[in-house]
Amino acid sequence: MATSQQLEAIKGAKVLMVGAGGIGCELLKSLALSGFTDVHIIDMDTIEVSNLNRQFLFRQSHIGQSKARIARNSVLRFRPNMSITPYPANVKDPDFNVEFFKQFIVVLNGLDNLDARRHVNRLCLAADVPLVECGTTSFLDQ
Repeated sequence: MATSQQLEAIKGAKVLMVGAGGIGCELLKSLALSGFTDVHIIDMDTIEVSNLNRQFLFRQSHIGQSKARIARNSVLRFRPNMSITPYPANVKDPDFNVEFFKQFIVVLNGLDNLDARRHVNRLCLAADVPLVECGTTSFLDQ
């Protein structure tokens, strides 16, 4: 059981999540149920039929829509007091620079693209922000 000091730290933490797919859905659910209240999500992808069997925040009516936006909307249905900011964009866009990353206490990586994962790693190193890395490449997981 978390102490009241730990719970306050969780509530006050500003978290960046990169990727709102298979891993990202699980991460966002876990953050929401653990008491985090300020989460930002970057994902440039849209929902496809093939996502529906493993990305439980999405439904058939969401096909073609932004994963970041729909993930936000789905979680707000059961945690309406959370602040979730979606960025339906590429993490390699210039807006997501070292200064952007410095505002977060931690970054959670849930990407399936090795180049993007390395990019996020470089930004976290430069911003001195801890990175929790998990990702996939085809059938390989890390």
